[in-house]
Amino acid sequence: MSKILFVEDNEKIIMGIEFLFQQEGFSFAIVRKKKEALVELEKDTFDLAILDISLPDGSGLDLCKAIKEQYKLPVIFLTAREEESDVVEGFDLGAEDYIIKPFRNRELVSRIKAVLRRNGKEIQELVCGKVRIDLVPGKVYREKQEVTLTKLEYKILVNLFRNKKRLITREEILNDIWDIAGNFVNDNTLTVYIKRIREKIGDTDGKIIQTVRGLGYRVGEEECD
Repeated sequence: MSKILFVEDNEKIIMGIEFLFQQEGFSFAIVRKKKEALVELEKDTFDLAILDISLPDGSGLDLCKAIKEQYKLPVIFLTAREEESDVVEGFDLGAEDYIIKPFRNRELVSRIKAVLRRNGKEIQELVCGKVRIDLVPGKVYREKQEVTLTKLEYKILVNLFRNKKRLITREEILNDIWDIAGNFVNDNTLTVYIKRIREKIGDTDGKIIQTVRGLGYRVGEEECD
């Protein structure tokens, strides 16, 4: 699983990024200062750093230089600084991308994945127990046997697996599948889809996709450890 170091001091952005990264299945650490980022880099291994330029205790440009020299990590700048001189300096320091705030979530995820892909770090599969999702061809397997899912069933399962051990509300799932369904999917229909998915992946006892009564679903902790 790809791990991202996110350096940002805006609390609203941090809250949004936490939710977004959890949905996408990224492992991540969030710090608010340059000093904290350097400490985190010393104690853990990351595949990508995303930096703001304006930090409370220094410049993200200086942090980028240190990251490139000491850790050889790919870097994306995510900042409100749109002056040409800042953009040029960022790329001159070796940044892989430079994104101006405000940003669109889908675009940010796409550009993160592009950088990870170029550096051979993109998430390739999601696994829980005997069930494996191969994300590149979009196939699902139970042990070595391929499982045939509809496009909508696949979307639901990927969403749940990307958010292992976190409660996903029924409303979140319904919102996520709205575009694919092309028409209204109600609460009762979602129950039917979950039942079908469980049957197809051999989870008839509900140990992998666990029901949290009245709220939603969670991919089970014991099955995915």
